[in-house]
Amino acid sequence: MPETVPQAMACPLCGGVAGLFCEDRMRRYFACTDCALVSADPAAHLSPQDERAIYDLHRNTPEDAGYRAFLSRLAGPLREHLQPGMQGLDFGCGPGPVLSLLLRDAGLAMADYDPFYAPDATLLGRQYDVVTCTEVVEHFRDPLAGWAQLAALVRPGGWLGVMTQLAPDTPERFLRWRYRDDRTHLSFHRLPTLQWLARRFGFSLTQVEPRVFLLLRC
Repeated sequence: MPETVPQAMACPLCGGVAGLFCEDRMRRYFACTDCALVSADPAAHLSPQDERAIYDLHRNTPEDAGYRAFLSRLAGPLREHLQPGMQGLDFGCGPGPVLSLLLRDAGLAMADYDPFYAPDATLLGRQYDVVTCTEVVEHFRDPLAGWAQLAALVRPGGWLGVMTQLAPDTPERFLRWRYRDDRTHLSFHRLPTLQWLARRFGFSLTQVEPRVFLLLRC
C-alpha cells in the first residue's frame, strides 16, 4: 500500500494544530495555525552525532572580520541597553566563541555555553543580565523546552538577544529559501511566533532588523 502522508501534527511549540505546509526531497514541513512556527518533520531529524559533524565544519573564529561584523548586528544594538559589569551568557556559542568577546570589550562579564563545545551545565543554574542566542533557536528539536530554558536564564529587567532568519509565509517562497537547506535547522520562526513567545514568557519584543531581535524580561 502507498505511504500515507501525515497532513497535520501537534505543534512542538504551542501544542496547536500544525498542518502540512510543504515538502522537499528530504523533509516535510508543518505550519502551526496558532503560533505560526514552521517545523521540520521529526522523523527527518538528524542524530546528535550527525548534527555535531555538520557543526564541526564551521570555521567561525575571532580573526574572521566578516563573522565579527555579522555578530555586531546584534552586539551593537544590545550594548546600547547594557552597563559595564553586567553578567552575561552566550547560549550556543559554538566551537569558536566570538560574540562574548565583543561584549567583553564593552565591559560585560561573559560566560559561554554550548551543548556540544562548552557543555558546562552549571552555567544554566543561574540568571543573567543579558543572554545572547545567535543562530541557535532554529536548531531547537523541542522549541518549547528550548525557549523555556532561555527565558529562565534572564533575570527580570534583563535582556535576551536573538538572531535568526524569519521563515517566508508561502510554501513557494519557503522552498526557495536557502536557510531551509541546512538539515540542522528544525524550527523556523515567523514574527507572530516571536510575538507569541514574548507573551508566553513575559518579554517585550523589539525587532531591530530583519533577523535581529531584542527581548526585555518584564
